[in-house]
Amino acid sequence: MSRTVEQAYAECRAIAKREAKNFYYSFVALPAHKSDAMCAVYAFMRKADDLADDESLAIPQRREQMAAWLDAWRSARAGAPTEDAVFIALNDTQRRFQIPDDLLEKLVQGTTLDIQEAKPGVQFIEIGGRTFEVYESLSALYDYCYLVASVVGLVCIRIFGYHSTEAERLAEETGLAFQVTNILRDVKEDAERGRIYLPLDELRIAGLEPCDVLSNDPIRLRPVLLSLAVKANAMYQAADTLTPMLDRDSRAAMWVLAKIYRMLLERIEHANFDVFSKRASVPTATKLRVLGQGMLMTAWNRMVTR
Repeated sequence: MSRTVEQAYAECRAIAKREAKNFYYSFVALPAHKSDAMCAVYAFMRKADDLADDESLAIPQRREQMAAWLDAWRSARAGAPTEDAVFIALNDTQRRFQIPDDLLEKLVQGTTLDIQEAKPGVQFIEIGGRTFEVYESLSALYDYCYLVASVVGLVCIRIFGYHSTEAERLAEETGLAFQVTNILRDVKEDAERGRIYLPLDELRIAGLEPCDVLSNDPIRLRPVLLSLAVKANAMYQAADTLTPMLDRDSRAAMWVLAKIYRMLLERIEHANFDVFSKRASVPTATKLRVLGQGMLMTAWNRMVTR
């Protein structure tokens, strides 16, 4: 039996609720049709990410699976029948919110950077008999962050609705802030996977080398981690400017998302950048409190627009 659009959205919501963690709390603060759309986009991103990160398969096999999945998505976009719930919901979302294919292609490009053969701005460095991918400069890192996070922001504001073209630049910058926060949180896990996102130029300014990242020593690495945290904090100002440019019914969602990510960065800072002995996170109870504040904001915005 063919899935209805409603059933497809329900499946996407289940994926988002199970996997999205920080993002899902912002979805709840949206009107139903926008929340559904965000779940569809997230489920699409999640599938691409899972295909790229499936360490049970060799990288050539991951590339083959990704190519086949992309071909199936493009065929569905062109009108071919599909039973894939994510494709059904995403097609409807793109139609409703005028999200161009190009943005979603860039989103997948960002997700697949780690399995692509050509990696601009990345040096391959041998450390202890292993090869590590190291971003050679802050500029190269920001190019990576644009594809994996800023593009997501550009998709999201099309769902949120906005009334100034300046919102696009601010969404890009907000996405950078979120991704740099993720990078700070995941230094240890990324290094275990052979990826060092702390840029080589930033490391060397601090008198360090990529091998120092493997030390799991927060005191040694603190100058670099602090430098990136300062940059992220400055970029979070973009979220404050962006929020009033969004449709009233979407402002609370943006506020909730930025608040939770800022709190994550604050927890990293309060731990003196020790992201090695314990993974930084925002407790669920705290996220629920922030969501409650966002829901009050949503209710107020609905009252003032009546």
